[in-house]
Amino acid sequence: MSEATFRQPAVSDGQALWQMANDSQVLDVNTSYAYLLWCRDFAKTSLIAEIGGAPAGFVTGYLRPDEPGTLMVWQVAVGAGFQQRGLAATMLDELAARCGAERLETTVTQDNAPSNRLFARFAERHGAELTRAALFTPELYPDAHDTEFLYRIGPLVSKTSLVPELAGAGSR
Repeated sequence: MSEATFRQPAVSDGQALWQMANDSQVLDVNTSYAYLLWCRDFAKTSLIAEIGGAPAGFVTGYLRPDEPGTLMVWQVAVGAGFQQRGLAATMLDELAARCGAERLETTVTQDNAPSNRLFARFAERHGAELTRAALFTPELYPDAHDTEFLYRIGPLVSKTSLVPELAGAGSR
């Protein structure tokens, strides 16, 4: 992903994040207001990727208040014209490094095969144990929502050359 640049999102990026989430047809799409707030309040623990000056992908996350070394990844999205280049993996590695994360958590539904692979490979690259357990089950939701499985990945092994290695890999 040598062509991509990474930065913290600004409030003005909220619309692009909402659009990528909406276009993904996989992510739960939050209100546009939520993406604006996210870009304002959690910019330091989130990331936007640009290619050729255009928004290409994003990762939103936060450091858990009760476990400040744990980066909770909320959403990962890659724009339709930028997929199959390894961008999601590179963004995750970049954000974990920027946050100094000791552990990473996320939730994924059983049927989201690309995300399941993404986080399993993240654990492998970081030499970290991955545990998976049901966190939010259908009876907890007010709507028809599948079980969200909590992935806990860690402790992360720091690899300073990790991001450049992925740049040439081109796989997700």
